[in-house]
Amino acid sequence: MTLTQEVQVILFKPEGYIDLERGITLSNKMAEIVPQPNQLWIIDLLGVEFMDSSGLISLAQGLKIAHKIGCRLMMCNLQAPVRLILELTQLDSMFEIFQTYEDILMTIDHKTMVFAN
Repeated sequence: MTLTQEVQVILFKPEGYIDLERGITLSNKMAEIVPQPNQLWIIDLLGVEFMDSSGLISLAQGLKIAHKIGCRLMMCNLQAPVRLILELTQLDSMFEIFQTYEDILMTIDHKTMVFAN
């Protein structure tokens, strides 16, 4: 028996600086998501120019929430200052980071996952 199930993509697109206020907003948005099987959370950081330690905490909390409910979290379009902060804190190894949103979509097998029994 083969069961094919669509992957549900949840896209977060924060903008500007991810500081304490915007970090809390991002964390709250992630906590509001109703978990579904095969959910993929993508944080597109194209519009994020800078992130402080509060932003890092928000991302780490988001990753923890996603894993706890069985979802996968990926990030893309990191600007140089954000990438540098993640590298300096060695948090870049905790996250699945891709160059572009399209690169992520190519890794999830055309938006479907197949489960065979």
